[in-house]
Parts: sequence; structure tokens; C-alpha cells
Amino acid sequence: MANMQYIYGPVPSRRLGSSLGISPIPKKTCNYSCIYCQLGRTNHLRNSREVFFPVKEIIYEFEQALRNKLEFDAVTIVGEGEPTLYLKLGDLIDNVKKRTEKPVAIITNGALLYDQDVQDELSKADIVLPSLDAYDDVSYRKINRPHGKLNFHDVYKGLETFSKKYQGQLWLEIMLMGDINDDAESIEKYSDLLKCIKYDRLYLNTPIRPPAESYVKTISNAKLKYAAEALGGISIELLISQGFHSEIADHFAAILSIIKRHPMNQFEISWFLKSRGCNDIRKIFYNLENDEKVEVINYKGFDSYRLN
Repeated sequence: MANMQYIYGPVPSRRLGSSLGISPIPKKTCNYSCIYCQLGRTNHLRNSREVFFPVKEIIYEFEQALRNKLEFDAVTIVGEGEPTLYLKLGDLIDNVKKRTEKPVAIITNGALLYDQDVQDELSKADIVLPSLDAYDDVSYRKINRPHGKLNFHDVYKGLETFSKKYQGQLWLEIMLMGDINDDAESIEKYSDLLKCIKYDRLYLNTPIRPPAESYVKTISNAKLKYAAEALGGISIELLISQGFHSEIADHFAAILSIIKRHPMNQFEISWFLKSRGCNDIRKIFYNLENDEKVEVINYKGFDSYRLN
């Protein structure tokens, strides 16, 4: 899919299988600047909704992607920031659903769920995947570093209200980090919060890609297992990810199109290139490491690549 601005993938999703992505917002535009974000720190911290791009342009690209007969399990609206900041999100969902029978999923930080319009628009989606990384206002500001107009009470109450009237699948996710929110006391606080939310699945995650802040640490499998048992959740580490895909013929350009929105580590890139029959993988890595737009981060003993 050469020269696509809004559509990318399919990319592997440990929750949704193979996901065709839609990004309706500019890069790193969000109302959070989470310490664990794989895209790095938020460049455009904002809390006002806007029509960043015309729905018609996004849907035109979506139709082009469908013509390529791509294999995918779900359409995911997420992109490079917070999708609920897109003012025409409801119209976008409606238009996507007119063109595919595959489920439409929205991955959101949940910050705007106190807004009735946002609740109504998200109600059109088949699956909504909100985050619940904090358990009070102190942890909220420490972990999510939200826009100044946001507070934890409103965000949590919005999630609670939405969860009780939403007719689709609500899949919550909690990001657990070493020495930040992985202790027994934190887990107990999450447990109390979850009692008031009606959800279908709870995923427990820990950063597997380079986070925005270097002090953010993963937690052990033992701690993930403990948290999963205590909260009745699923450790996302146990889910299997499928491979990456791109319709772009040029190997280097294909990788750039993916890491613009979804960082890849050295093993994922090697597997991706081998699956495409690339004969000079070493040259691709050389080009990546010498491209000023590409950030190479050594994390957990191997290199990860993302686009600046």
C-alpha cells in the first residue's frame, strides 16, 4: 500500500490477530504522555477534539486497501496517538462498517469517556480497548502524565458509566511496570476499581518495546502471573503475535511505513524481510541505522527501531 497516509498494516496484534490499522490523527497527538509509550514522549499534548483529516480521504484509502484483498482479522482505529481526539470518529466507524464485515476495534486511553459524545461514538464500535493504568490521581499523573484539564476521578467515572451501557466487547488493559504499580498494594487498588466496571476481558501488560522514559522497567513473569491471578486477567505475554505485512514492494520503504506507527525489533525485521524473500538483509539494517529519521534503541538486550 504505497503512499498511504492513514491506513497501515496489517500488523500483528496479540489481542486481535492480524489488524488493519487506521490512524485518523497526526503523529504523537495525545492527551497523555505516558511514561511507557512505545512512540516516545507526546509532541502535541492536547485535549480538544478536531477533524484533523477528512473522513472522505481516510475512507478512500481504506477502499484502496480492501481492493488489495488483504487478509486481516479486525480493523483497528488507533494510529499514533489518541483516536478519540478525532472529532468525526463516529462517522469514520460508520463508514468503515459499511465496507467490511470484520470487527472494528478502537484502542483508546479512555481519557475522554466522561464526554457523552465520545461515549456515543465509541458505542458504534464492535470492540473498545481502554487503558486503566492508574488507580488514583497521584499514580495517574505519574504514569499517564495527562493534559492539565484531565483528572483521574472524571476519567474513571467515564469508564465506569460507559462500561455499563456499552453493548459491544469491552477489553480493559493495565500496563504494569517495575517499582511503579506492580506491588501488592497497587494490585489491591486495581481490584477495588475493577469491581465497578463491566468488562469482558482484562489484559495485563508490561513494556516489551522501548518506553518513553528509560527508568520504566518490565516486571517478571512471576509478577505478571500473580497479578493475573489476583485480578482475574490475562497476561498479554502469553498471547502469540502473528507476522507483519506490507504491500509496499521496496523492503526498506515497507519497514519505514510500519515503524512509523509500530516499532519493530531486530528479530521482527529479520523475520519480515526473510518472509518477503529479501536477499540483502544486512544492507537494510545498515540503511536503517544510518537514516536520521530512524531511532535505534537497545532495549532488553536487542535493538528496536522506530521512526522519529
